Amino acid sequence: MRQGSIKDLSTLPVGRLGIMPLESCTALGEKVNSWIVQWRKERNMSQELGFGFEDYERDSFIIHSQVPRFGSGEAKGMLDESVRGDDIYILVDVCNYSLTYTIGGYTNRMSPDDHFQDLKRVIAAVGGKARRINVIMPYLYESRQHKRTDRESLDCAMALQELTKMGVENILTFDAHDDRIQNATPLHGLETIRPAYQFIKGLLNHEKDLDIDNEHLMVISPDENGMSRAIYLANVLGVDMGMFYKRRDYSVQYEDGQHPLVAYEFLGADVAGKNMIIIDDMISSGNSVLETAALLKDKQAGKIFICSTFGLFTNGLEKFDLAYKQGLFDRLLTTNLVYQTPELLEKPYYINCDMSKYIALLIDSLNHDISISSLLNPVDRINTYLEKYNDQKTRR
Repeated sequence: MRQGSIKDLSTLPVGRLGIMPLESCTALGEKVNSWIVQWRKERNMSQELGFGFEDYERDSFIIHSQVPRFGSGEAKGMLDESVRGDDIYILVDVCNYSLTYTIGGYTNRMSPDDHFQDLKRVIAAVGGKARRINVIMPYLYESRQHKRTDRESLDCAMALQELTKMGVENILTFDAHDDRIQNATPLHGLETIRPAYQFIKGLLNHEKDLDIDNEHLMVISPDENGMSRAIYLANVLGVDMGMFYKRRDYSVQYEDGQHPLVAYEFLGADVAGKNMIIIDDMISSGNSVLETAALLKDKQAGKIFICSTFGLFTNGLEKFDLAYKQGLFDRLLTTNLVYQTPELLEKPYYINCDMSKYIALLIDSLNHDISISSLLNPVDRINTYLEKYNDQKTRR
């Protein structure tokens, strides 16, 4: 199935489509909107099928919302138009720290908590008038606090249940820290999507002479938590995978709740001379992936490509610049699902994987109430792209 197509165009839309990107997700929302506008104008369905497809083709599907704040810092959600009977898709980036608000003359940067509250305010402004409310939250709010190991809160599960109680029918997120968080909302849709196809496409578009086979390539998980992610990609590509696991001293606990790291241990085949794809769900400080890259270089690995769904870079990019100069890695790939600084986009080693077309196809399919199973498992698309890549390499 090509990216701009859906299987059964005769299926009536659930309701008039409305895309509602919050301020944190404006740029991504506009790209998603432009794809759907283009596809629906090409289909010309409203003229062919008439009833049920009214307002199917429009110049824009974006419904604007606002979250103005009072001087006290409190806020309210507001909609610029009616959404009665609409199939609404709200996009929010809870990691967008570039946005600010003022309290008492002081400027505060918006935290994930602020973005989540704004999401709830906009849902409350809809007031139950929409036919269906769907939330696309690429980085799942509080997903790093998804399980209880001590006397501690279960923030992610509480947040998801709060959204479903407010009337949210479907929640789409990407590369959740733990897929089992779906158990928190057993009677509502919660899809966690992995951008494996976009990583492969982005990497091969920039690296023209890679050999995608077991003799020349290997997929690496930097820790045990991401092993399933690495196994999936390795199986699709037909290559070996390896894993580092962290030995920690559990008799000591730091103020941030972490236990001191004693050593990295590697499990896997010989990496000497092979190119490496290090894949993880997020880069926070970057210590884990850079340490993994350094250890692989010590083992005589070839080129190293770091792929991460969310590039948060909480401690800045200086350590990545230094590691690149030292030859510890060759390419860094992240998606545009979270806020990207202009500085990051200008780095010579950086590859931006645009997810807007994929999200547009998911929204378009869901609006027609069509199964998205084939979109969630991109094996066929990856294999097709690999065949094309190998053919082009052979011709050269």
